[in-house]
Amino acid sequence: MEAATLFEPVILPFWLVVLLVLFGAIGLLDRIIGPSLRWFFQRKANRAIEELNTRLHLRIQPFKTTRRQTLIDQLMLDPIVVKAIEAHVEEAGVPRDVAMAKAERYAREIVPAFNAYAYSRLGTRLARWISTFIYRVRLGFHDDDAISSIDPEATVVFVMNHRSNMDYVLVTYLASASATLSYAVGEWARVWLLQNLIRAMGAYFIRRDSGNVLYRRVLARYVAMASRSGVTQAIFPEGGLSRDGLLREPKFGLLGYMISDFDPDQHRDVVFVPVGVNYDRVLEDRVLLSAREAKIGERTFKFGLFEAAGFVFNLIMLRIRGRLYRYGYACASFGTPVSLKQWCAEQGAGFAGKSEKRIFATVEKFGRALMHDVGQMVPVLPVALVATIFEEAGQAGLSQLELKSKVYHLLQQLEANGSHIHVPRADRDYAVTTGLRMLTMRHIVALEAGVYRVADNQKELLTYYANSIRHLRHN
Repeated sequence: MEAATLFEPVILPFWLVVLLVLFGAIGLLDRIIGPSLRWFFQRKANRAIEELNTRLHLRIQPFKTTRRQTLIDQLMLDPIVVKAIEAHVEEAGVPRDVAMAKAERYAREIVPAFNAYAYSRLGTRLARWISTFIYRVRLGFHDDDAISSIDPEATVVFVMNHRSNMDYVLVTYLASASATLSYAVGEWARVWLLQNLIRAMGAYFIRRDSGNVLYRRVLARYVAMASRSGVTQAIFPEGGLSRDGLLREPKFGLLGYMISDFDPDQHRDVVFVPVGVNYDRVLEDRVLLSAREAKIGERTFKFGLFEAAGFVFNLIMLRIRGRLYRYGYACASFGTPVSLKQWCAEQGAGFAGKSEKRIFATVEKFGRALMHDVGQMVPVLPVALVATIFEEAGQAGLSQLELKSKVYHLLQQLEANGSHIHVPRADRDYAVTTGLRMLTMRHIVALEAGVYRVADNQKELLTYYANSIRHLRHN
């Protein structure tokens, strides 16, 4: 028998060759290509952060760019979270490992994964394109001097009314020159791919009205950590979309997490900016009206990427055919910032040393003052003006001349109340024409023999738009 030579072929099974090639490829990716890709994307992210910080008044704080796993570990080691885990072990009678795993699952669900490159290169550009493609976007009242004088080291929180899911997109676009916003987003957005993009934009998911004590403790500690670290945030105290057009009764859970342990002598200031948003047409208006009996936080419609893609595709086809008429005006107004330190000093109503009941009362007092300011910032748009007049007219028809006369009178009343009114092109006639055109295009108002009347089956929708400014008429 001849001895085998060094160069004699070796026969291997095909499956073994496949495994060897697969493991070799994984090793190549892990040891050579992977680190290079990570370095490449990290370098781009760092450059994006540097670029953003050169032009943003409210700079990106280090907390926001910390690795997600590090934030999760920090949250799990927080003394209050540890106590909540121990309490859950005793109350539920489960092993400590099970309770810790549940708390970590909540932490992973909540903590975002902010990517500055995705925010600046994708998020804000996409927000701008979507906003301007659907609406004529306008920036209403904005106190530039007051906003620019905010301490760069302060935590800034934008407090907004909630008209539409477009609020996230619109305000992200309009605020992109000053800040990167971190939103609290409901469970409606936890769908494949979309949730990854939302996390990369710095938003965190919350379960509204959750009665789970452990979950609430984990959420509360994350919000407190972000606030103490200077993360710029945006919140909707109404807790859900307005289903009748009126401002909803606010809930102050997130606000309480931010300020209930605030110490003006030890913590950085928290500055709240009231923001009012309004639309000539709310994308979800009919869906919201049909879900008026649902509870706050209850899902009112099913969101899916296919539905969103179909909606956008339809708009694009209308644009190509020259038949796209945008959904009127969308406007946001930014009010005068409110310093928490200054408010505590003026009111003599701090939080230190108070009972839980008194702390909640102080949070509610501050929150209601904020929501009053938010309500005052809601812009008055053409459709709301015209809808208000038609609602008052009831069954009676109006000629265009009568309509204009009544709208002018309403404008005078609103101006006397200090409301922020967007009059397109500074032309009141054009404002009335624009509002009337939107209502007739949607068959909410019909023209019969030179007289405009509300369609019988559209009265609720008309009231929905009139309600958006109802609170401004009774100041």
